[in-house]
Amino acid sequence: MSTASIRAIKKAYPESYLACMVPKRCVEVLSGNPNLDEIIVFDEKDTHKWLFAQIRFILELKKKKFDIAFLFHRSFTRALIPFLAGIPQRIGYCTKKRGMLLTRKIALPQDDIHRLDYYLNIPESYGVKSDGRYYEFFISDDDREFIDIKLKELGVKKNDFVVVINPGGNWAPKRWPKGNFAALSDRLINELGAKIIISGADKDVELANEISAMMLTKPLILAGKTNLKQLGALMESADLVISADSGPMHIAAAMGTDLIALFGPTKATLTGPLGKGKIAIIQPEVGCEIPCYKENCPRNRCMEAISPDYVFQEVKRLR
Repeated sequence: MSTASIRAIKKAYPESYLACMVPKRCVEVLSGNPNLDEIIVFDEKDTHKWLFAQIRFILELKKKKFDIAFLFHRSFTRALIPFLAGIPQRIGYCTKKRGMLLTRKIALPQDDIHRLDYYLNIPESYGVKSDGRYYEFFISDDDREFIDIKLKELGVKKNDFVVVINPGGNWAPKRWPKGNFAALSDRLINELGAKIIISGADKDVELANEISAMMLTKPLILAGKTNLKQLGALMESADLVISADSGPMHIAAAMGTDLIALFGPTKATLTGPLGKGKIAIIQPEVGCEIPCYKENCPRNRCMEAISPDYVFQEVKRLR
């Protein structure tokens, strides 16, 4: 969600050398971004776990002679590093104990705002203007070719109505029941002639197979068969993506694909998808406090309240 801010900064300073400091796990998310000149890896849980490694990192950062640091992360450490690296201007939210490390202190928003806007506030406080509330994910032609070949092998034709369903998620309460995915997919196949592709990571292969076993007409399964960039290419090639709140949901939005997002325990106004495609967010009111972080919720009624029929009607509306 920081890519809108990165894009705005580069547009404001097109001749600048713009780098982004991220942990190792985020490198693939930003790789290939044309607005970035460098991705700097700082991983305090791995490579830079020890004090000596952190000191060496700070000394290397100091050699680069950056002029400005926009601090999207609000931790004390993320403010301390550019301070010790001697970066003259350090702009970020004035959170506990780090105000003295900042040259421009931004008050935390009084109300809940979308995470994209939370980041955009930081460069905007410096006079940088936003050019749109959408985020981006960049892939290569090789990624597109890989998916083209996969889809041809699976018998998908250019004129097919291709629907990617993403049933996984990083924690169970955000997942839509697998029986609902199966019922919806069968109906999309039978009534709209859709080609259903189930996406996901290696850990989602079993879930994809379980959904397939519940269906009358078998879907195409690419769960566990793509990396993150190839997943982006798959989302881009689809006519529609149906997903619960998850990383792949945001990738689909970033690729500009039409999207139906199924929200339950998380708050769509804070982390809902933002992209250039048509987006429908379904979040029924069930009387629970949202957001909810009960990982062992006994009922999960917020997700169960979303019926396959309701989602099917949304599909027809977006077509």
